[in-house]
Amino acid sequence: MLNIEGLERLDPNAPVVMLNLMRFHARSRDGNGSGWDAYLRYSAITVPMIKARGGTLLWTGEAKAVALGPHAGNDWDFVALVHYPAVSAFLDMMTSETYEREADPHRASACAEHVIIATSEAYSKFKMK
Repeated sequence: MLNIEGLERLDPNAPVVMLNLMRFHARSRDGNGSGWDAYLRYSAITVPMIKARGGTLLWTGEAKAVALGPHAGNDWDFVALVHYPAVSAFLDMMTSETYEREADPHRASACAEHVIIATSEAYSKFKMK
């Protein structure tokens, strides 16, 4: 569930990088392939929505192993870093009727768990415009 209250406490004009942690269902909940297949359908819809709001995918990759910290509850399948020029752009996308109608059903079919953490930059080698 989207933490609108927590996001509204952030500066709406501040840039944000969203750390996405995903654990997929073995079989998508809609019965159409694997959880990964459903995630690919979700991505095909959301990437253009992200770009339309000035955002970009910075990095995605398969989570391989917990290197430090508790193993329990941290067995993620996939990680993504997504930059938005403003917190308000992320909120606009996530609360849009198009996202809720077209994208979110695929996300729900794909993910057994999906955690998104809003981050502010302390240091980066990524150069954002």
